[in-house]
Amino acid sequence: MSTANIPSSARAWLVITTLDDPSAADSLAGVLVEQGLAACVHILPPGRSVYMWKGNIETDAEVTLLVKTSPARLDELQARLADQHPYETPEIIALPIEHGLPDYLDWITQCTS
Repeated sequence: MSTANIPSSARAWLVITTLDDPSAADSLAGVLVEQGLAACVHILPPGRSVYMWKGNIETDAEVTLLVKTSPARLDELQARLADQHPYETPEIIALPIEHGLPDYLDWITQCTS
């Protein structure tokens, strides 16, 4: 899951993951921020996910976490998510943030340095 060879002009990264338990999402978000792997984790209200799993169509309530981190911490964040996540195959999607309010992007870097 390493991003070391992915060229990008990203100043920060938005990492998306989902969990089926809001209290587990709160706990995971706190750990990520406390350990400096994320500057901020925005937890969206529960929504429905419809997906294919092991040959069956499943429907579950899930909360979405929007995790903001720096390029320097992305690999470690993804590894921690994969390790701490309760799902067998968690959704961990990283999107580069190439533009944004400079002060906000600098804040992300400061919080995750």
